Amino acid sequence: MALTPATAGPRVRRVRLRDYTTLRVGGEAELWEVENEEDLREATRGPFLVLGSGANLLVADAGVAERVVRLGRAYGGMPDFAASSLAGRSEVWVGAATPLPGLVRRAQRAGLSGLEGLAGVPAVVGGAVAMNAGTRFGEMSDSVVAVELFVNGALEIVPASELGFTYRHTDLPAGAVVTRALLRLTPSTPEAVAEATAVVDAARAGQPKVKSAGCAFKNPPGESAGRLIDEAGLKGLRVGDAMVSFEHGNFIVNVGTATAEDVTALLAEVRSRVPVPLELEWRRWGF
Repeated sequence: MALTPATAGPRVRRVRLRDYTTLRVGGEAELWEVENEEDLREATRGPFLVLGSGANLLVADAGVAERVVRLGRAYGGMPDFAASSLAGRSEVWVGAATPLPGLVRRAQRAGLSGLEGLAGVPAVVGGAVAMNAGTRFGEMSDSVVAVELFVNGALEIVPASELGFTYRHTDLPAGAVVTRALLRLTPSTPEAVAEATAVVDAARAGQPKVKSAGCAFKNPPGESAGRLIDEAGLKGLRVGDAMVSFEHGNFIVNVGTATAEDVTALLAEVRSRVPVPLELEWRRWGF
């Protein structure tokens, strides 16, 4: 069932996208915040991009010409895992704007397993589905049964088997917006899930806590992008205020007022000095 609270239409305003990205880089755009299906239909009548948590995203200094669509509160919130568990069900629909870190912790407290590998991933559910976000301990596709998409002006349910999930990639139809995801979780205990989550948290403890967009490059087959960058002696390499993190080689951090131009130049320099081709994991807008 679609989420359709009554509103007065999309909230539209001009914003600086650097205020909406975790790297804190990017120019201006027209932001459309939507709360229901009709809002979404209006917002997607022209060229558009979908904004989630703003992680894994590099926005050009000049901004973007497309509308930037963001799902509002009606598409977020936390599912009632306790009710699902009491009803003997392990499948639950989750809104696309739901923050993934909070969802992981909520499932942990409910003693439901399946999301531990996503602990600490700074995404919302829709964005995590769209790029099959994850860590070496698991990825979003591990738990997705089906996805509700808004595409061609209407809602449709698509089974996970038709979404072409691969490493950090999902084959969504052109122009599709993820609105909800059906997740299958396994009943366990809060203690067991907490123990598994702690392993993932410990592995991520060495990642930088300053402004970044997450891992910059996908891991090449059988390799670690971070290790390759480290072995090339590139930690601390800097262009303007964009720098390769000393804590993790696959993180580009903004140590001040970095521009997209700084970041782009640094990414190119890293690629030129690493002997293995590196594919960018981030999405790029406005280039």
